[in-house]
Amino acid sequence: MLKQKPLAAAVALAWLGVAGTPALAQNDAGSTQMQTVEVTGIRASMAKSLAVKRDATANVEVITAEDVGKMPDKNLADSLQRLPGVAVRTDYDEAEKVAMRGTNPDMSLIVFNGHAVSSGDWYIADQASSSRSTSLSLMPSSVLNQAIVYKTSQANIVDGGLAGTINVTTRKPLAQKERLSGVASVGASYATLPGKTAPDLNASVNWKNEAGTFGFILQGFAEKRYIRRDSASRLAYGTSSGWDVINTTTMKGITDASLTGSGYKAADLNGVRLPGSMSTEFVEGVRDRKGGMFSLEFKPNQDVDVTVTGFTSTLKAPNYGRLKAGAMYSMLLGKASLADGATGATAPNTVGAQGQQVFASIRNPVIVTETTMYGDQLRVLKSADIMFPDGTPPQYIGNSEGFYRQGARATSSFLDLDGKWRVNQDLTLKTLLSTTRGVGKTDYDQGLTYASFGTGVSYALAGVDNAPYVKYYGTGARPDQLVVRTISGLKTTDRETSGQVDGEWRVDKGWVQSVEGGVRYADHHRDSARRYPAYHNRDITIGAPTGTIPWPSDFGAGLDGPAGWDNTGYTFDPAVLMAYFQGATKATSDQYERRIASELHMRERQGAAYVMSNLEGERWSGNVGLRFVQTRINADIPTPIPAGVCLRAAPGQPAIPCAAYPDAITTSGEVQPVYDNEPFKNNTGNTYYFIKTDRRFNNWLPSMNVRYELTKDQILRFGASRTVGRQNYNLLGAGFGSPACDAQGCRVTGPNPDIKPLTSDNLDASWAWYFSRRSMVGVDLFYSRIQGYAKTGTTGGATIDLWDSAAQAMKTYTVQTSEQQGAHIAGLELSYEQPFGTTGFGFTSNISRAHTKVDDGRPMVGASEWAANLGGYFENDKVSLRLVANYRSEYVNSSTAPAPTANSQGLYSVNGVLMPTAPTMAAPVTTLAFNASVNLTPQLLLTFDATNLTNAKRAYYRYSEEEQQKLDVSGRQFYVNLKYRF
Repeated sequence: MLKQKPLAAAVALAWLGVAGTPALAQNDAGSTQMQTVEVTGIRASMAKSLAVKRDATANVEVITAEDVGKMPDKNLADSLQRLPGVAVRTDYDEAEKVAMRGTNPDMSLIVFNGHAVSSGDWYIADQASSSRSTSLSLMPSSVLNQAIVYKTSQANIVDGGLAGTINVTTRKPLAQKERLSGVASVGASYATLPGKTAPDLNASVNWKNEAGTFGFILQGFAEKRYIRRDSASRLAYGTSSGWDVINTTTMKGITDASLTGSGYKAADLNGVRLPGSMSTEFVEGVRDRKGGMFSLEFKPNQDVDVTVTGFTSTLKAPNYGRLKAGAMYSMLLGKASLADGATGATAPNTVGAQGQQVFASIRNPVIVTETTMYGDQLRVLKSADIMFPDGTPPQYIGNSEGFYRQGARATSSFLDLDGKWRVNQDLTLKTLLSTTRGVGKTDYDQGLTYASFGTGVSYALAGVDNAPYVKYYGTGARPDQLVVRTISGLKTTDRETSGQVDGEWRVDKGWVQSVEGGVRYADHHRDSARRYPAYHNRDITIGAPTGTIPWPSDFGAGLDGPAGWDNTGYTFDPAVLMAYFQGATKATSDQYERRIASELHMRERQGAAYVMSNLEGERWSGNVGLRFVQTRINADIPTPIPAGVCLRAAPGQPAIPCAAYPDAITTSGEVQPVYDNEPFKNNTGNTYYFIKTDRRFNNWLPSMNVRYELTKDQILRFGASRTVGRQNYNLLGAGFGSPACDAQGCRVTGPNPDIKPLTSDNLDASWAWYFSRRSMVGVDLFYSRIQGYAKTGTTGGATIDLWDSAAQAMKTYTVQTSEQQGAHIAGLELSYEQPFGTTGFGFTSNISRAHTKVDDGRPMVGASEWAANLGGYFENDKVSLRLVANYRSEYVNSSTAPAPTANSQGLYSVNGVLMPTAPTMAAPVTTLAFNASVNLTPQLLLTFDATNLTNAKRAYYRYSEEEQQKLDVSGRQFYVNLKYRF
């Protein structure tokens, strides 16, 4: 499915003209302290990065403070994507999650000052996810000193980075040149799609005493920007809102007569895939990031150095999503299937004037043949008119909704104590104590869904990068009807306390220069819970909004929609939605608002010990080591109890003991209604208890790195290692769901507490030529064989006894859960950067390929095969300019934490073709960013930054690009800042 993009071709052409090639290097995270060098510009920072990369034993990439400050980036993830082999997941055109070498973000470990950092997610779908990936949206680039990306592992690096580890260091007070220095920045951001401006403030001060034995850094930031995303998608509700196949047995309106003039018979359409819905949607919100950092350093002599560093950041991100969706599949089935599956008296019915069920027909079909990502041939209904019979009263044709995520926010904080003691000339001891906490929270995810009525829908799918045509008929003759209300709150907390002690003993005997060793212990907790307030009344129309607001007139302008397409809709002011739910809900109790079925409670204790020898001979150096890791995992798995077996306590009342299940939690409401003026029913709905698990997993992780100088400027490196990555939390501790019984037996989805951590055996070989101070060319080959890659939606032999409500009896259910399999990654990375003499001009470029393969033949989640960067810069004493393009090829766009309940790796039969279920694929995308700065005076600097300059569209598809799934556009972002340095 690869499409070669211009950026990748340009980088490849640049390579063809290169006579030589340079490489990368870096110091060990746990060894020699790097000398501080003042960096004052793009060229100087590039020279510093290359010097660090060149001297490193391991294969690393480096970004220095000036790299981050000068590049057109707002956080570290933006900058990391410029490096070879690194890709990011982007939300609203700010990079958030970092992936390395063709893997998913949860396979990369990000540490700050050598310790893990917890961060929350601002969007509710990510908050509900159980990924181990770290969101860098909370980390402004201004707090960073250096980022070291370890592509090869070594024993003294914190375990957990299956694909690689990124160590981010913050600035140290005594490393600064001046006794008193600082910077204050004031500016603004402007987002073109929402058309709004917001303030952008940052200030820091550094002080140290005259003796250079004590100092501090204080920093604060307040950065705000508005966001908007316009989308055309398949997202909707009701029967088969995604893609499904035509079946004329159940779609009774499709007849030979209805297809007259099309050249098709009804039987010809059986098995043809069609989109279940056509949707337009847009989200508006704000990203308001505030926080700060402090660092205190005490160094009474050359032998003792103690640093305390604290960081906190809060991102407030309330957001409002609107949707207008057709329901074509439901229309063809003659069903009025709504968001909650309701078909009762309050739901519209597909019933004609004579009381008969009404089925829509397909007119003017255009059918194309697609070749899927698996090589199979399928037919797709590219365009059609989905119409009810002429003269039929308006029927259910889709939904309109608005969901306001009130109080959406994310926080991240850490506090660490870093100590170093040189006991004597040969022995140095280090200690690192840390605590970190991240929270993702949405106070209220509240929304209303309205059923829409009409006589038909027309659609035509365009190319994957263009919005489809959609038009609704007969609307307005019957008013939309409020059919669903939903409100809930979600909070996910991630926290860890850790401590480690490291020592290095200088040996200087033969090849052995020193021996390092150490121990580490971490206690990690992950908790997630959702709350559902209770309603006063059963009637959802009481107090319902009346006035509406039309969608903005420029909606979809950047999606390149066709002439005449329906890009209209209506919504409500967020205050109106909040007022409705404030009046509709009532206070019960915190316990009653719980929905234990969706809760996640995990504790993970990590212990490690290592030994590593640093080696050196003539023209070569290296290290060899062994790390032992033990992971102990405790999970509380929510397990259902049949309705009526344990009685539920009324809100605010004491728990009711249950003899059959002594551990039953009878105070939680589990979304059971408790309406005013209606008797409370204590025997409806499931109650729950927790099954507690306790598992230990041991892993031995050997590693070796060798660096050899072919010449003074040409470096060869080889690395071999085994790394470990821990499974996403939901695979180990999610609750049971979706029970079903049929002739083949009973099945239920659930976790697998026995699933082991992933391990990867890695080989890496590189050559680099540093042919001048800021120039290099490099080639890197790598291979990884992964064991333990999750295979979701499988049956592993586990069973559980649950109540079958249809049979009114206990039955044994087979648990569909996660098993494990193998995968491998083979790749190539090329890098080339060089200034043009003394002109001030220069460029950077890299291109990488990571070919991934899972044993069962499915694509690896989050894996892009190709990534490339091309950047040009100019700098003199007055002006600094940089233009950077980034390309990423297609990849699986599933959540970074696919649920064990999802049949994402099952088989699916389409028109007799049995093949793997297709994931949602993100199409290739190229982005462009620009940065400029002007030195007005030696102390005063004016900067201008622009991201997403081409207003790139982000497209998604299913089995092939013929099955367009979604298209997003987020607009351009501009930043202007005036910085004063002292």
